[in-house]
Amino acid sequence: MKVRIVNKSHQPLPEYKTNGSSGMDLKAALTVPVVIKPFERALIPTGLFISIPEGFEGQVRGRSGLALNNGITLANGIGTIDSDYRGEIKVILINLGNEDFTVNNGDRIAQLVIIKYERIEFELVETLDDTDRGKGGFGHTGV
Repeated sequence: MKVRIVNKSHQPLPEYKTNGSSGMDLKAALTVPVVIKPFERALIPTGLFISIPEGFEGQVRGRSGLALNNGITLANGIGTIDSDYRGEIKVILINLGNEDFTVNNGDRIAQLVIIKYERIEFELVETLDDTDRGKGGFGHTGV
């Protein structure tokens, strides 16, 4: 699938690093470093603008190494880029670690995954079909 992209970041385009990769690294597009103190958030630009085809969405996901090693993750869990959005991709990072974290120009800050989705139409009913699980949730199968 071809996706149109505008790159104003002076960084290479995102790319898959291995044949099995589902995500591509997004890099910071900064003129000066950004320091994120513990439990603070920062909006980091990427300099990328994309045109996602209808029926698909872009998901911005955290990088596991940043989370494990530095406590840096996405403040919104997973960011959604709708197919009709044409603005710059920006990443909301939060520092859940104990130390200041500096984001520099070109740092890999998140991953971009393109996902197909289905739109639904709700059908209002009085009851739902029964399943073995039923209403069980929140640890009902044990530890």
